[in-house]
Amino acid sequence: MTLAEQLRTMGLHHAAAQLDDLLALAAKKRWSPTQVLEHVAALEIEDRAKKSLENRLTRSHLGRFKPIADYDWTWPKVIERDVIESALRIEFLDGARNVILVAPNGLGKTMIAKNIAHQAVVAGHSVLFVTAAQMLLDLCAQESARSLDRRLRHYARPRLLCIDEVGYLSYDNRNADLLFEVISRRYELKSLVLTTNLAFSEWPTIFPSATSATALIDRLIHHADVTAIEGDSYRRREAEATAKSRRRGKAA
Repeated sequence: MTLAEQLRTMGLHHAAAQLDDLLALAAKKRWSPTQVLEHVAALEIEDRAKKSLENRLTRSHLGRFKPIADYDWTWPKVIERDVIESALRIEFLDGARNVILVAPNGLGKTMIAKNIAHQAVVAGHSVLFVTAAQMLLDLCAQESARSLDRRLRHYARPRLLCIDEVGYLSYDNRNADLLFEVISRRYELKSLVLTTNLAFSEWPTIFPSATSATALIDRLIHHADVTAIEGDSYRRREAEATAKSRRRGKAA
């Protein structure tokens, strides 16, 4: 068995792939055996950290998103920048607190939520990003109590669960119960980031009863930073700017 094969057998895959370059560098710099081993260890730690980050990003289902540096803080009429920037430091994870973003369409609440989630991934935490519709469709599709419990554990497991777009659809009793179950399983144990286009006072309009809405809200806000963003849609502004530019082009 060659040295490269032995390294792979021990799980030192990166060192095995870089073996020729490693030996040449060690000879050139006249490293001692200890220095060679230290370099191999450093290579493996760096490579495993990179792969771990890539795996966490893949499992998070974040997809593409704009970085928070691109967010126009001057556009909203009302925004608590200090609360959002605090959430981006992900300190709320230590106390299993929640972050709830309340805003109309087009003001960047999903963008902010994805940036919070990304910061958690970079910090080494497990994260799952999902829309409320996707999660409930998944849970409702389970055909047995065992498979449903398995999927509920799937949503309870990550250190941070981000549920996007609560309030865009009305929920029947089944959906309300499942959403309540997910939130209850995480309550006071793990953090949640939730975005909604509705103020809490409007939640009874989308849930089957005021009681179910109240029960959900009670658990969500007990340990939570709730922040509202008010203003006009970014997307509408961009669409209007594009239309104006097109009209100027035609006039020219």
